[in-house]
Amino acid sequence: MRIDSCLTQIVPFVFHQSLAVLLLLTIGLSAWAQDEIPDTSDRVSAKSVARMMKKLDKDGNGQYEKAEVLGAWKRFGNLDTNNDEVVTLEELSKLRKKPASYLETDGERKLEIVYKTLEQKKLGLDLYYPIGTPESDSPHPLIIYTHGGGWAAGSKLGIARGLFKPVFQELLRNGFAIASVDYRLCRAGNSVMMRDCVIDCKDAARYLAQNSESLSLDTDLFFVMGDSAGGQIAQMMLLTPPDMLAGDEALQSASYRMVAGVSWYGPCDFEKSDLFNHDDRDNFRDRFGPRILGENKDAENKLELYREMSPINYLKANSPPLLMIQGDSDTTIPVKHAHYIREKADAIGAPVETMIIRNSGHNWRQVDAPIEPSKEAIMERTVQFFNDHLQRVEPED
Repeated sequence: MRIDSCLTQIVPFVFHQSLAVLLLLTIGLSAWAQDEIPDTSDRVSAKSVARMMKKLDKDGNGQYEKAEVLGAWKRFGNLDTNNDEVVTLEELSKLRKKPASYLETDGERKLEIVYKTLEQKKLGLDLYYPIGTPESDSPHPLIIYTHGGGWAAGSKLGIARGLFKPVFQELLRNGFAIASVDYRLCRAGNSVMMRDCVIDCKDAARYLAQNSESLSLDTDLFFVMGDSAGGQIAQMMLLTPPDMLAGDEALQSASYRMVAGVSWYGPCDFEKSDLFNHDDRDNFRDRFGPRILGENKDAENKLELYREMSPINYLKANSPPLLMIQGDSDTTIPVKHAHYIREKADAIGAPVETMIIRNSGHNWRQVDAPIEPSKEAIMERTVQFFNDHLQRVEPED
């Protein structure tokens, strides 16, 4: 083929490809200019699956036999669909998560609301209105959801996954509005600390309170719920006053009333290290310390920082009611946390309830036997707790 003929075919192709890229960039910049937040939810990529297979495939034949890494079979064996004790790359690829999505409801939604901007980073929340109730109706009670992920992962889209989905859909049917919140994450290379995660979520509550009239929200009926790291954030939001842990100055004057909150497998105290499981004290490793201390690992006020992020230190006799639900076989956030905060609550007369799930690890994973009570019971207790406390504060007709 002649060179000029090749050029005749290549030049239009390059031009059209460049035009397509330019068009995509224009659309992206336009969306950003309108304060829309791109979906950056993480998922297991094809490259991650390939790397995982490389670690599991000890003999290099392109597949993972059970005998190669026996300890990993508990996690990956369920992918062995033909029960031949071999997991192929195709089967392993089923680990890839479905693209994250918003919570599907039959009610109105306001998605990607920017509640504050930090160094050109936009932090957002999604607001879901009660099913069967117009947004413009009288102000709605609000539950703020703070996602888990070790203060280092996850997103507000977690509300649409696992047991959270039916729980929040049922709460929407029960007349609650739901706000799912994104916050900064403690990741390598940034200076974000655990307190920043808490501050961001409190700023989200302040934003919702400040704009309650236009959003049809009742600032006297704010509730909170979170799981794992989000459970600690939820406890902090519930037990500390609105003006504590100041963030955005423009939001600082906003006021709201926290009525009650639920923590699924969230820690209550970082100072008391024996709550984190470890009978072998010599080999104890403080996994969460770096997220509390950030770049202040050599600071003299370490203990002060640990205490600041420990919700139990804010528990008082007149604190809003808290429900702690935790698994008795959880090694990430041990059940000791639920027992410990309940002991303090009983001692001072604070309203803390606990629900202990037998045979359950983190995220309600089954350990050795079916979990008891069931996931359905966890869901029912969570919904009922919010309903009970809503009824207690609402005036009688």
